[in-house]
Amino acid sequence: MHDLQTEGRTALILGASRPILRRVAITAWIIWLLDLLSKTLVLYYYEGKSSTKILGTFLQLNLTRNSGAAFNFAPGGTVFLTSFALIVVAVIIFFMGRVKSPWWAVTLGLVLGGTLGNLTDRIFRGTPLKGEVIDWIQLPMWPIFNLADSAIVIAAVLAVVLSFKNISPTAPPTMKDDDKESHDGA
Repeated sequence: MHDLQTEGRTALILGASRPILRRVAITAWIIWLLDLLSKTLVLYYYEGKSSTKILGTFLQLNLTRNSGAAFNFAPGGTVFLTSFALIVVAVIIFFMGRVKSPWWAVTLGLVLGGTLGNLTDRIFRGTPLKGEVIDWIQLPMWPIFNLADSAIVIAAVLAVVLSFKNISPTAPPTMKDDDKESHDGA
């Protein structure tokens, strides 16, 4: 690496973004695992049962299978939605190495984990690429959803907040002057 620097070329520092990549991967893995576990438990305990009130009519468990997207968009459009999800996963994996912001890494991890959660259903629950997503959380005046959907919505809100705060996904985080002084020992 020293030879590359002395020749005036930029050295590729492998592992420079490993903490960010790790954050994306761990966040995605946790979301995917929680989503898979919750759907497995809901299928085991609630298959064939009517909805269960948890907090009156505000929060209910109501097992459904969804071949479309939220808000009854594209019912029966499973092949399209599966293809779109595969593209989203590929794009996130391709670009996640460029992310420098820890908060954007969490955002990408939430989207990746949520997408993989629903993609797992579409691939493995029923006919491959045509399976239905397991939804089970019901709130009033809202479509029934699952933990994967929740992660994607939280990621969207987080992305809006980060954008309003003008936090770039690819620019390294900057320290405030006060933080610099405390790190310099001054």
